[in-house]
Amino acid sequence: MPRFAQYFRINKGQNELDFVNVDTDRDTPLYIDPYVFNVRNDAWSVYCREAVISFFDAVIQAIRNGDAQRGRALMNHLGEPNETCLGVSTGKPAGRGIGGSQADDLFDRLARSRAAQTGLLSDLSECELFVERIGPDKISDMTTNIIRRNLIEYTQAQCALHSIEMRRDVPSGKLWNSADCKWEEIYVSLPIVDNKKVILVPKSTARWSMAFSHQAYYNEFVLTYLQSEHLRQHSGLVEVLKNGRERVTKKRLIEIHPLSKNFLADFSSEHPEILERYRTLMGVPREVTDKELDEKFDEPAFCNASIHVLQKIPPGNDNASKYHSLMVGLVSFIFYPNIIYPKKEHEIHDGRKRIDIVYTNGSTGGFFFRRRSEHNIAASLIMVECKNYSNDIANAELDQMAGRFSPARGRLGLILGRSFTDRDRFVARCRDTLRDGRGAIIALEDKDIIEMLMAIAANNRPLIDRIMEDRFREIAT
Repeated sequence: MPRFAQYFRINKGQNELDFVNVDTDRDTPLYIDPYVFNVRNDAWSVYCREAVISFFDAVIQAIRNGDAQRGRALMNHLGEPNETCLGVSTGKPAGRGIGGSQADDLFDRLARSRAAQTGLLSDLSECELFVERIGPDKISDMTTNIIRRNLIEYTQAQCALHSIEMRRDVPSGKLWNSADCKWEEIYVSLPIVDNKKVILVPKSTARWSMAFSHQAYYNEFVLTYLQSEHLRQHSGLVEVLKNGRERVTKKRLIEIHPLSKNFLADFSSEHPEILERYRTLMGVPREVTDKELDEKFDEPAFCNASIHVLQKIPPGNDNASKYHSLMVGLVSFIFYPNIIYPKKEHEIHDGRKRIDIVYTNGSTGGFFFRRRSEHNIAASLIMVECKNYSNDIANAELDQMAGRFSPARGRLGLILGRSFTDRDRFVARCRDTLRDGRGAIIALEDKDIIEMLMAIAANNRPLIDRIMEDRFREIAT
C-alpha cells in the first residue's frame, strides 16, 4: 500500500509535507506526548494542552470525589485511535486504546496509585512516572483520543491545502468537549483510504520517545540522590575502598529500594525538589526529521532537483498553480520546524479577505522566534503569498497584505516572487510599510530560495537564518 499522500496522487515527499506521511497498512512507531503541548506556545498546542488538562482534571476530580462510575465512564470513551496509524503495534493498525474492562482497570489503577491519593499526580504525562502499567503507548493513545477534535481540524486543513478529497458525514469518533467536560460525537469530513478514515498528525507533534521516563528518573535522579545522602550520613551502606575512597553502589540501593512507580511517588512526595530538578533538566525529545521518516530521502539530491524544477517554471498566470504547489512544499521543507501547520486561504473579517497560506510560528529560536518576540511584529502567524508574476509586485499587493495583519495574527508576511527589475524600489516600499507601523513584509525571490536550497544541500542550514535576517534588515534600517 502506498503512503497516504501517494494514495491520493500528491506528488510530494515527506520533506514537503507538514504531517507524518503514514503507511495506512501498518503503524509508524511514533508517539503523541502530551508534555510537548506544555512546552510549546503556538495556538494549536495551546488548544491541545487545554483539552488534555480539562480531561485529566475531570478524571482526578472523579477520583477525589470517590465517583468511580464517572471516572470509568470518562476512560471508557477513549476508544482505539487506529485512524492515525501511529503506535508500536505490528502489522495492520489495530489500536491499543482503552475501553470496557480496560477502562475500568485503568481508572482503578489511577485511583489506587499513591500519586493520585497524595495529590502528587496532576498531569497526564506524569502517569509514566507514577502509575503502574501506564507507559508511553497508553499515554499516547489517551492523548490522541483527547485531542481528536484538534487532529481532525488539522487533517481537514491539510486536505484543503493539497486538494485531497474527503468524504462528508463521517462519524468523528468520540470527541472531548473541554467546555462541558463530556464526550460527544458529530459527523465530519475526513479522507478515506480503503474504506478506513485517516486522521493526520503534524510532524512537529510526533515523537520517537516520551519526555518522562520512570526508568531515567529512578536511575539518574532518585538513586543518585540516595547515594549522596547515604555518603553524607555515613550510613551502613557506605563501602571504603583500598585507596580510602568511600562509595555507595546503585546495585545495593536497588536491592533496598527496587523500582516501582509507587516507590517513585512516595519518594517524590518526600523530596519534591528532586522531581522538580528532573522536570527542569530532562528536556523534550526533539521533532522527528524527514530522514528518519523516509530513510531513502536524499536531501542534497532533492535540493538540486528542486532548483532545476523552479528554474523551469515560466513566470505568468498560466503556470501560477504549478509555482504555488512547488512553493508550498519548499516553504515547509526549508523552514520546518520553525513555521508549521500551513493552512490555505485563511479567511478573516467574515470572509471578506483571504490569505494565500498561513503558517503558525512554532519556532523556539532563530529568525522567526525573534520576530514573534518583537512587540511591534509579534508574529504568531506568518502570512505567505506566492506571486508567479512576470513583472514587479505592485503597491496594492503590499497594502493588501498589510491590511491582513492584526495584533492577534501578528505583522509578518512573506511574499514569494520570481525576480524584481527594481528591487531597491520594492524594498523601500516595504521599509515604509514597517515604519508606518503596518507590519514587516519580506520579499523572497527565486535567487533567495535557491541560495537556501544550496545551503541545505551543503549541510549549512544556519545560513537560512542569516539570509532571513539580511532580508529583514533591508526593511528595518
